[in-house]
Amino acid sequence: MTACAIEATARPGFTIAADGSYAARLAGTGEARFPERWTLDGPEPYAVPLPLGQPEEADSEVLPLVDGRVLIHRRVAGHHGFSLLYPTGPGTGELPLGAVDCERLALLPPSPDGRAAYALAAGERATAVWLVAGGAFGPEHIVDVPGRCSGGVWLDRTGRILALDQELGGRTKAVAVDLGRGGEVTPLLQIADDSNDRLLLADPDSGLLLIRSDAPGHDRLGWGVLGSLRPVRFPECLRLADCAVTPFAVQPGQVLMPESCAVALRIDGAAGTWLGVWRPAGRRLTQLPAPGGWLAGTGLWSRAGVLGLPYVTEEVPCGVALMEVPEPAPPLVITEPAQAEAAGEEPCAPPEHPPVRRPVPLQQAPLTGHGAAG
Repeated sequence: MTACAIEATARPGFTIAADGSYAARLAGTGEARFPERWTLDGPEPYAVPLPLGQPEEADSEVLPLVDGRVLIHRRVAGHHGFSLLYPTGPGTGELPLGAVDCERLALLPPSPDGRAAYALAAGERATAVWLVAGGAFGPEHIVDVPGRCSGGVWLDRTGRILALDQELGGRTKAVAVDLGRGGEVTPLLQIADDSNDRLLLADPDSGLLLIRSDAPGHDRLGWGVLGSLRPVRFPECLRLADCAVTPFAVQPGQVLMPESCAVALRIDGAAGTWLGVWRPAGRRLTQLPAPGGWLAGTGLWSRAGVLGLPYVTEEVPCGVALMEVPEPAPPLVITEPAQAEAAGEEPCAPPEHPPVRRPVPLQQAPLTGHGAAG
């Protein structure tokens, strides 16, 4: 990896419902895989296995709904089948939902309403958005978006505005798809004409957007604000030598205060995987050891700023490590889109163990040298 490596990792096999009430994963290894549901909103987390008559394939996907059922996506005989799983006394109940015939299909992140589930089916010239759970008659085709689309980030709390990374003409740009207006597509990220601009995470409360773009000359992590005319910024502190840095959770509840939001990041280097915490206002990346058995790249912030990291060990088959992060410094007030003061690049090494806004196309902050900080 280069000094500016930013990894576009596949989604982790552990998925948390939009409201944090449940999570789901494929447990087991090899040919003994089975769905497992975690309950997260009680006094202590606990897991319920949901095995059926035969083990699941390793490429099956699971997604929890807020009513406690788990959607499973299986590839079977050239089509993609969907069922809802739920515990029934000592066994597992299964409600088949139907199938979609296509070559490639992947589940999108949990819808904010917690009751519906969507999937992307990429074709040669267009990508279909499917409602695969929560509809009246099984899987429903919603809209075809031109180009090959990937990613998937929800921009609101109702499950209406979906951001996708759209590849057209050899370039990838994030666009917003309004599912409430017939799939109307509008630009979201247009940092430079020849750049590839992808959206990684969004927080509907504050409008904070986490972006990956090669506009500065190579892939960098940046941030912007949904609905703002302010430009995207590329903090120097998020550049770690020979490491991949991937954001996976944003603190909710910071209404209209994007600079104060805490962001959790997965850091992968030659020495292993660990945790990073960063706020736009702080301009510093805090590196922390991850708990043993962390299901890397997964976690959930509370509104109070406590980060929960799910983990599995031989002694604890279902655990959530709670990490309190210090309160941020006073928010950075940006009055002009001028370049912020650059911070030094940090070494990439594991830390020692303790002691609905309408989308507006975002542009790039002025760059000098290697890029703007802030």
